[in-house]
This record gives sequence, structure tokens and C-alpha cells, in this order.
Amino acid sequence: MAEPQVEVRRSKRRRQTVSAYRDGDKIVVLLPARMSRAEEKRWVADMLSRLQRSETRRRSPARESDEALFERCGELSAKYLDGRAQPQGVRWVPPMRTRWASCTPSDATIRVSQRLRDVPGWVLDYVLVHELAHLLVPGHGADFWKWVRRYPKTERAIGYLEGLSAAAQLGIGLDNDADDDADDDAEAPVGC
Repeated sequence: MAEPQVEVRRSKRRRQTVSAYRDGDKIVVLLPARMSRAEEKRWVADMLSRLQRSETRRRSPARESDEALFERCGELSAKYLDGRAQPQGVRWVPPMRTRWASCTPSDATIRVSQRLRDVPGWVLDYVLVHELAHLLVPGHGADFWKWVRRYPKTERAIGYLEGLSAAAQLGIGLDNDADDDADDDAEAPVGC
């Protein structure tokens, strides 16, 4: 794996703290201006390690395989949907052009775009709960959203996906994802 591009920014106002964040493909490390080059080298390595651990922790183990994705659906159904949503199949698929995931209620199958493999686990969980809810209510009506909103990070995840779509200019929304078009007249925020 290639070393990430690192940009070090020094600040005279920064006295003791060191921080790092990802900005696109590069990592920005913020340091106090007085820090020596040796300290900078040590802190950059430390912050890269911390950032990698943090990003790894946030990703869902469900990203590893179709079986792990199916297992995660079972856990989420039990926790948020009273165990009522029972998919027959769940699988990762090549990136979809217009959606993050889709559900076919008639055969109880769910397909999840590989674009979601590296999103934080809570975002993937939202998408899975959204698709599982389609097994209970095919459209995007009020009853559907009652089920989905049992997942506590629904609004936050919708915002994350909207931002991801806008930043990458994907034009992907979360509505109209169920292959069955029933009951799409009610509230339908950007969904899966």
C-alpha cells in the first residue's frame, strides 16, 4: 500500500496540541510552530497510526464479505425491526449508478453498492436498516419511515450520504430504491 500524502501545517498560536485529519487523498497534521524536526517526524508517524486505527474501527466488519453483510442484516433486524425483516440474500454488487443499495421485496433480496465498503459502520448500518425495512413496507411511505427511524443515526447517516454523493458528484439518492414502487407518495428524504 502506498504511503499517504502528508501535509504538515505549523501554527504559532498552537502551543501543545497535535491533531490530524484526512482531506481527500492527503492527511493534514497540525503542529505547534516551535516543534523540532525530530519531534515533527515522531508526531507525524504517531498521528498517521492513530488516524488509521480510528478509520479502521469505524468501518463495519460487514464490508468483508456477502456472508458478513448477511449476518449484519440479521443483527440489525433483531435490534431495530423486531426480527421481522428476514432477507433471503444480501450481497455486495458493483457500484450502482443511481442508488446506494436496493431491495426486491418479492424475493427478499438486498444488493449493496461496493461504494459503501469504506463508509463508517454506522452509515452502512443505516443503509441496511433502510433496505431491511423495505421487506416490511415496500415503498417510502410513513409506515416505512417509522421502521427506519428506529435506527438512532438515521438523520446523521442520510446527511453523510448526501454529502458523499455531492462531494463525488455521484447524484445518488436514497429514494426509489425498492424495486416495488408501491406507496412512494409520502415523505421520502434522500434514502437508499
